[in-house]
Amino acid sequence: MSEQPGRTDEAATYDMAAAQEKWRAVWDDLDPFRAGSAAPGAEKRYALTMFPYPSGDLHMGHAEVMALHDVIARYWWQKGYDVLNPIGWDSFGLPAENAAIRNDEHPATYTYANIETQAESFRRYGISFDWSRRLHTSDPEYYRWTQWLFLKFRERGLAYRKNSPVNWCPHDQTVLANEQVVQGMCERCGAEVTKRELNQWYFKVTDYAQRLLDDMDALVGTWPDRVLAMQRNWIGRSEGAHVDFDIELASGETRTVTVFTTRPDTLYGATFMVVAADAKLAAEVVAPAQEAALAAYVEEVRKATDIDRLSTERPKSGVDLGVTAVNPVTGERMPVWASDYVLADYGTGAIMAVPAHDQRDLDFAKAFGLPVRRVVDTGEENPEETYVATTGDGTYVNSGPLDGLADKAAGIARIIEQLEADGRGTGTVNFRLRDWLLSRQRFWGAPIPIVHCPDCGEVPVPEDQLPVRLPDDLKGADLKPKGVSPLAAAEAWVTTECPSCGGPAKRDSDTMDTFVDSSWYYLRYLDPSYDQGPFDPEQAREWMPVAQYVGGVEHAILHLLYSRFFTKVLHDMGMVDFVEPFAALLNQGQVINQGKAMSKSLGNGVNLGEMIDTYGVDAVRLTMVFAGPPEDDIDWADLSPGGSVKFLQRAWRLAGDVTSAPGTAPEGGDVALRKATHKTLHEVEQLIEAHRFNVVVARTMELVNTTRKAIDAGCGPADPAVREAVETVAILLSLVAPYTAEEMWERLGHQPTVARVGWPTVDPALLVEDTVTAVVQIQGKVKARLEVAPDISEADLEQLAMADPAVVRAIDGRPVRKVVVRAPKLVNVVV
Repeated sequence: MSEQPGRTDEAATYDMAAAQEKWRAVWDDLDPFRAGSAAPGAEKRYALTMFPYPSGDLHMGHAEVMALHDVIARYWWQKGYDVLNPIGWDSFGLPAENAAIRNDEHPATYTYANIETQAESFRRYGISFDWSRRLHTSDPEYYRWTQWLFLKFRERGLAYRKNSPVNWCPHDQTVLANEQVVQGMCERCGAEVTKRELNQWYFKVTDYAQRLLDDMDALVGTWPDRVLAMQRNWIGRSEGAHVDFDIELASGETRTVTVFTTRPDTLYGATFMVVAADAKLAAEVVAPAQEAALAAYVEEVRKATDIDRLSTERPKSGVDLGVTAVNPVTGERMPVWASDYVLADYGTGAIMAVPAHDQRDLDFAKAFGLPVRRVVDTGEENPEETYVATTGDGTYVNSGPLDGLADKAAGIARIIEQLEADGRGTGTVNFRLRDWLLSRQRFWGAPIPIVHCPDCGEVPVPEDQLPVRLPDDLKGADLKPKGVSPLAAAEAWVTTECPSCGGPAKRDSDTMDTFVDSSWYYLRYLDPSYDQGPFDPEQAREWMPVAQYVGGVEHAILHLLYSRFFTKVLHDMGMVDFVEPFAALLNQGQVINQGKAMSKSLGNGVNLGEMIDTYGVDAVRLTMVFAGPPEDDIDWADLSPGGSVKFLQRAWRLAGDVTSAPGTAPEGGDVALRKATHKTLHEVEQLIEAHRFNVVVARTMELVNTTRKAIDAGCGPADPAVREAVETVAILLSLVAPYTAEEMWERLGHQPTVARVGWPTVDPALLVEDTVTAVVQIQGKVKARLEVAPDISEADLEQLAMADPAVVRAIDGRPVRKVVVRAPKLVNVVV
């Protein structure tokens, strides 16, 4: 495989598979991406990608996100920053537990085998990870500190237990998340899902609701707008009032119930009250004659998910509780109903229904013949007649002292003032956000470090006894759901001594939601071997917050919200000096095939390993980055890795054409080629900062073509401008196609590694254009193009344009009405 100096051999090629093996060994020896290896005093930058779950080998989604992420990390290294780019695995979770049940093994067997498979694939894929920071959340050395953080949160009143209803599969004897319930059935076994009340652990994330909302202001411009909007909607801040309603019970007693509403000004239109059927309140206020009907209805309600219950298309159903409530502003008695469209964990589990101005309330009123009273005249048809709720602003009617007022804010303020004066309510702020349910009745997770003692109650496990390790002797059938956590049945593990009194006690058998592990892992990466706490505070001051976080938009709400919550708690504990963990966020799109998500069942799955074997790592990486803007979905069927192979071969051949010696000064070389090189470098810097990585590849391709044309046009392979251009191509490709870049760098006579050679300095003088192209339009159609000086005046440009023969012919003697000049690039003539 040789070429004559100065001559392009189009048949020449290089063995990509051999290059991959060769350079992997070199990189392993050089360890070029170890954090802390930059020049003394270099600015530190933390590049983080959402860490993977070890379920099988890498897939096309990994291929995309890692390639995009690596452009940023490698660019920072080239720019001289000290970069932390760690890798680890989110290795607890239900898939490993289910695999262990199927295969009659411990979940660790499945987990760590997959981790090693993925680690090998990541190394092959050439990502610039610092492997010295590797961690796994299922290692006892990691979950020791997850448990420690739980205890610290509990000390601050942020971890607590309470009874709560959960989705329950009676066949699998396990709790199901909402997304595991499909049309009321368990997605795994098809059994009808019911509701069950369990004692669960929670984090009190609601204590931080306002701060989570306010601190997003600092993320505007560096986080995607849609992610910020999703977070704001999830937190759901709303201003309104707490209003007290007296419910007259069948016993003759009165029960006061507080309802939150954002529209207390519509109280005059409240004609009935609705209580969540499965809320304790419904069972406490129902008249004896209606108890059986309520119980039967609740059984039906428990089969539906919260998402189903809130659907506007779902037919309204309910039970009259046989009691009435008193409207605090009208004194009217309103019927109290139970229904499934109100949720038990929202506010007090009860709402005031204003059917004229809320469609769900109106649908319910229509279904059961309940009264409808319009209290805001919006100019639309009367909802009492149309049964179409009106929700806009307007003039108050049927509203006592508010009648005639057309200012909603004033109406709300006046009603709140009246409620407070009467002692029947108060202005308040409410949040849609709910506390974080973190209990899981599963084995493969971090055990909750609490001991339950008959005498002492809940007792935290002492810090010097952490971690509370998972037992090693459970596997297969031992892990099958039995109505409680598998750990509860492990008598030898669950039976212990109370740390407080020394008496017999039981360990808490729940494990933590894996979102807990992923809410602080980025801090553990700073020093995974640190044993004085969950992370090294000094390292946190040096590296945090994360300068760029890259990952899927599917984690836009919970993972990011919980990570932000953790950071704020750690700040309040004095452990970090920042309040947001991720300074900038980039979400990549999804990799699909033939217009659909990749799936074995659909027959459109694409195996990443096979693509690499066929085309090579660099071609796959280049294809992924070049496919489009990072946030867009990629359809593999539309891509051309074969085209990427051809381009990489062309770039490689350029390196073989250069005959000037390494270190040759570029001054004196071909000016046009030098200008193209420096213009490309200048644009690429701006494009990377704007995350337009696909255009970076396009500019690199253009520079390869420009260089080839310059050589073929007689520039000569010995011209120092050719060396400068080809070296620039190698540096640009080091961001996307690292194996090819190293091959080129070696052929150019340099020692490895090109990944750390440094970003070339752009010469501003070479960015100055001698001429620019001015477009002349007549009636909006291009009629001429003129090469003009960049600093040409508008008058001179107009004169040149009007004298151009093509323009004169196009005007053809017609009178010119207007000439618009935008020097130096546009002249628009209207005739």
